[in-house]
Amino acid sequence: MIAILNYGAGNVESVRHALGKIGADSRLTAERDEILSASGVILPGVGAFGEAMRQLKCRGLMDCLRRVRMKNTPFLGICIGEQLIFEKSEESPGIPGLKYLEGEVKKIQVGNSHAKVPHMGWNQLETRRDDPLFDGLPEKPWFYFVHSYFAQAQNPENVLARLSYGNSDMDIAVRDQNLWAVQFHPEKSGQAGLQLLSNFVKICQMEEDHAR
Repeated sequence: MIAILNYGAGNVESVRHALGKIGADSRLTAERDEILSASGVILPGVGAFGEAMRQLKCRGLMDCLRRVRMKNTPFLGICIGEQLIFEKSEESPGIPGLKYLEGEVKKIQVGNSHAKVPHMGWNQLETRRDDPLFDGLPEKPWFYFVHSYFAQAQNPENVLARLSYGNSDMDIAVRDQNLWAVQFHPEKSGQAGLQLLSNFVKICQMEEDHAR
């Protein structure tokens, strides 16, 4: 079972629906026992960094997520879920993130380009290295985005894919051991998005089989 964290953020139902399309067993939940017993955990959502962190704290999910990390359970952050795993965000000064990865979240800068904020629509990734999350996808796959802020990882080895938009070079897919996170919306990205989610489910199944 894949646990989709239900913490008051938008867009969680569309993730559940996409997982249903690929035949994955998933549950929208904020229950500690369900999350800790899941074969994989997804932290999705849209919204503001500070409010998302507040909701995670109010629902008692901070310690639960730390235990998920300690257990090395496969974890996938989507959209605001990628931003939250970093140390801080320009969107909400003074509010710390989950601090799973070193780095910060910055406002998209467009300068004199024709790019607009928010960055909305389809764009093409530049993958930096092979990873099972991108199995079966082309070297430069297209995904759907809606965001005004982006993550910048301190350690280049954490970066799976990047994207240049306006004057900003964005780390839009990152990994650290069994933690993955993406800025784009796989649940809104057609066949490429379903392939990525299928890959995550396969990773979860492999980890669960290995643990038996």
